[in-house]
Amino acid sequence: MDGIADLGGEDGWGPVGRPTPDEPVFAESWEGRAFALTLLTMGRVSGRNLDAFRHALERLDRPAYFDDGYYGRWLNAAELMLTDSAILAPGAVDARARRLRGEDVSEPETPEAAKPDYAPTAAGSLRTVEEAPAFAVGDVVRAKGLSPAGHTRLPRYVRGHTGIVEMIQPAHLLPDTHAHFLGENPQHVYSVRFDSHELWGADAETFGLTIELFESYLEPAP
Repeated sequence: MDGIADLGGEDGWGPVGRPTPDEPVFAESWEGRAFALTLLTMGRVSGRNLDAFRHALERLDRPAYFDDGYYGRWLNAAELMLTDSAILAPGAVDARARRLRGEDVSEPETPEAAKPDYAPTAAGSLRTVEEAPAFAVGDVVRAKGLSPAGHTRLPRYVRGHTGIVEMIQPAHLLPDTHAHFLGENPQHVYSVRFDSHELWGADAETFGLTIELFESYLEPAP
């Protein structure tokens, strides 16, 4: 899906921020707790399925994604994963927060859990693929013009554009199915370099952009 996080090439968002050498890992103490709670949620719900977490992030609405800040959106995505799997009832977190503020609010009844029947075949995200890569370093390829309804790691701004394969990366779980617990489907991954003018036209700043793309996202350029 074309989620809220797919901002590459969008105007109006200002310059990209750069970290400073003395920047703390967590600016406030609650951010560290949010980080830990999100990891705990991923372990309980999805066996540390990072793609499922990313899919939860991209389904957040604008306030939940932008207004609550970086770790705020992590908490919102964790809550969505917990309600998706029926570990929490919708509205349960809000009810608990209101009770902590002294309001007389009943918490929704906990539903029957519906966690996905999923277990990874190995640790991490890298896998071995027996088939030879379909593309070689130096090949000119085109990113397919896909617009899937579910999760994908194919950015909108490269779809339909051509680039050059610079490197073949280790095979990796396919996010498009893994995020939905529909199978790992490992594929070869390619570092593809795109020219900025190819992506954004003749008036764009001149630079090259390298993106890691899965084999099923690519086709030979005509």
